[in-house]
Amino acid sequence: MAREGAGLFAAFRVLGRFSGHVPHILRYHGRHREFYVATAVGRSVHTYNVSNVLPQDITCLAADRMLIFASYDNILHAFARNKEVVHTYEGHKAKIHLLQPFGDHVISVDVDNVLIVWNIQSEEEYLQVDFDKATFAVSAILHPSTYLNKILLGSEQGSLQLWNIRSNKLLYSFPGWGFAVTALAQAPAVDVVAVGLVSGHIIVHNIKFDETLMKFQQDWGPITAISFRTADGHPVMAAGSPIGHIALWDLEEKKLMCQMQDAHSTAVAGMSFVPGEPLLITNGADNALRVWIFDGPGGAGRVLRSRMGHSAPPTKIRYHGQNGEQILSAGQDGTLQSFSTVHEKFNKSLGRGSINKKKSKKKGLKLDTMALPPITAFASEVAHQSDWDGIIACHQGYITCTTWNYQKTSMGAHKLRPEEFSKHKPIDIYATAVDITSCGNFAVIGMSTGQVDVYNMQSGIHRGHYGKEKAHEGAIRGVAVDGLNQLVITAGSEGLIKFWKFKTKVLVYSTELSSSPSAILLHRDSGILGIAFDDFSISVLDIETRKIVRTFSGHHGRINDMTFSPDGRWLITSSMDCTIKTWDLPSGCLIDCFLVDSAAVSLTMSPTGDFLASAHVDDLGIYLWSNRSLYSLVSLRPLPADYEPSLVTRPSTCPEQDEGVSGDEEPCGEMIEYVSPEQLEEQLVTLSSLPESRWKNLLSLDVIKKKNKPREPPKVPKSAPFFIPTVPGLIPRYIPPEEENNTQSKVVNLGVLAQKSDFFIHLEEALNTNEYKAPLDLLKRLGPSNIEIELRGLAPEGGGSMEVMLSFLRMIGMMLNKKYNFELAQAYLALFLKLHLKILSSEPNLLEELSKLSMQLEETWIHLQTLFNQSLCVLTYTKSALL
Repeated sequence: MAREGAGLFAAFRVLGRFSGHVPHILRYHGRHREFYVATAVGRSVHTYNVSNVLPQDITCLAADRMLIFASYDNILHAFARNKEVVHTYEGHKAKIHLLQPFGDHVISVDVDNVLIVWNIQSEEEYLQVDFDKATFAVSAILHPSTYLNKILLGSEQGSLQLWNIRSNKLLYSFPGWGFAVTALAQAPAVDVVAVGLVSGHIIVHNIKFDETLMKFQQDWGPITAISFRTADGHPVMAAGSPIGHIALWDLEEKKLMCQMQDAHSTAVAGMSFVPGEPLLITNGADNALRVWIFDGPGGAGRVLRSRMGHSAPPTKIRYHGQNGEQILSAGQDGTLQSFSTVHEKFNKSLGRGSINKKKSKKKGLKLDTMALPPITAFASEVAHQSDWDGIIACHQGYITCTTWNYQKTSMGAHKLRPEEFSKHKPIDIYATAVDITSCGNFAVIGMSTGQVDVYNMQSGIHRGHYGKEKAHEGAIRGVAVDGLNQLVITAGSEGLIKFWKFKTKVLVYSTELSSSPSAILLHRDSGILGIAFDDFSISVLDIETRKIVRTFSGHHGRINDMTFSPDGRWLITSSMDCTIKTWDLPSGCLIDCFLVDSAAVSLTMSPTGDFLASAHVDDLGIYLWSNRSLYSLVSLRPLPADYEPSLVTRPSTCPEQDEGVSGDEEPCGEMIEYVSPEQLEEQLVTLSSLPESRWKNLLSLDVIKKKNKPREPPKVPKSAPFFIPTVPGLIPRYIPPEEENNTQSKVVNLGVLAQKSDFFIHLEEALNTNEYKAPLDLLKRLGPSNIEIELRGLAPEGGGSMEVMLSFLRMIGMMLNKKYNFELAQAYLALFLKLHLKILSSEPNLLEELSKLSMQLEETWIHLQTLFNQSLCVLTYTKSALL
């Protein structure tokens, strides 16, 4: 059964995504007088400003003076103002792989070799040309500068063709150079284009005379991108390669000027020199966008500014600090990075782990044998991060743990490993779990052999280990230190959880688990330990009582990660079954579950409780989910046993509006506001919801009247302001015109004095019908003075009768029977007895009714007193007993 409405978490946005395999585009905004770079990131276009989301990942990107064109599969979209989609062009039957804006038209080519020219405004096809794939498979497209209505096409067969789009004529065919064309670029000179080939050759060719002016070759494979440095006096051409190197060629000297090796760790997807500036913009599939400035000797560029994330998927993410603004992320690319949830400019890269930094720098990225394996687990603390290293990390299959410094954004000073392995490094022994104390002074490291060691973070000195030789027989699956450095908790693969004194390293307690644990997580503030098992279940252990207090089952795959909400009420888990589940610890129930298209490998909840962050299998981004319970009405009821989670789309780069907030949506059945009934159950004594002032002072009205008696009669103001006269009472009501006229009369109508009140009439009727709801409702609406007047009027001397007095006592009896409006029944009866005690004592009928009431009251009060005493006993015991 699927639950309607939105869940506990709503997609917000993704962090750490900056570039993909699609070449970027550079466009100039005339009015702003600024250059904008646009890159395709998944389904969005980043213009540093961000576009709306397309249904699928973008495969091709282009731009003209006004619009950005992006395609996915066989559909082409145009974005205006860098954000919203304003045009959609549908007509291709295969995936689009080339785009070329062309004045008022845009040209697109698909993989089936169909070229379509679109009218941008009308979205209609202007022209369609089918090429034979065997003889001319289009692989590159260019509009040569000053060539009106003409485009140049390059092919996989190596030949080039010049077409007139307006007349649909082939003007000239270039024989080519025997290799497939991979890139075409316009040179600063008219009629000259650069042709990049799959062989690594770059041909600078004059297309007017069909003459080759220059020929260059790079040794790194096919040419992926070409750009010319223009208008600043340096005739330089840059070429990109599939392995991330950039070659810079001097066109005057016709020779290689310099090489920029490892500009990207993957193929250089796009390159653009900024016109008139010594700046080169590059992007690649390694999730990096860089701006290089050429201001030094030798002609090589240096990075001026960059935006980069992980080039391989992150495996572990954790919030750093208590402000909820930084997320530390360890990726398969070996780097440790910090992403800001506030703005990209606060992102930091702490670099890549290395055995020897100096040697690594000399060798470069590709030949670096000193690089450490990716980080599998880490812990961070901000307490002393400005004084020494505050992050401890263990690496995949590696015995040494590294420290990292967040302030210096680099690897730290110490490499921590047991002394017996200081000279030789065993292959089969490695660190599996780490934790850092809340004071930032000590690191606890668990090994695959079952050994658990303590190190000083400032000096890196080994401070001892737990157990005689080792803490556990099996591999350590998790270590945790409590908030006060009193206890260390370790979990072993043999199925034991052990509690050790932190300082003396003495074993305090050991308990056997039902299955082998895969990970543990401690919520330090509340002393709650989450344990994930290899059988896909989760247990929660209270470290004070050392008892398992909750057990959850429901995942159908390996549990990847867990995180607690800041208050410790929720435990959120992710599994290989692609679900993210939220368990409510006080009630022991599953309160939220949603399905994602790719399993979450790591989860972390913000210390401020506003966001949940997740990292996913084979994905470079870190996804933020907003906690909807902070800003809207969310059902936290337990989910039914047959609940089927719905697939939730992961957030895109742009912050998303919560769909549940829109006014058009009807509220789901579960979220209709709960209205409490008058009485929950007939056995329960229920009070009315009336304020105390309506019933508490009924017995003291004579005292109140004496206190409030005016010293002198009120004076009529000389000129009273205009107002509409109202009837006196708690609920203001205006006097109708007829009634107003009556009050003006000086003649007293004696019939009015003898008139029965509504309350009196209803009590009379109730003698026959036995329905006392109407008179009770009337009485509840009146104020204390009016209640006294009504009760006085029940006696014969006040115009009442014995029957009505009997009816009133029966009404009180009904209230005591049904056990609702309990305090009103007591107050009304007390006032009634005070006013009419003499009459009641002389009338046998009324006395009989009173004796029944007395018995009812006694029974109810004895029952209530028993419950009060029980509650007080339990409360006193819990306050005084030592648990």
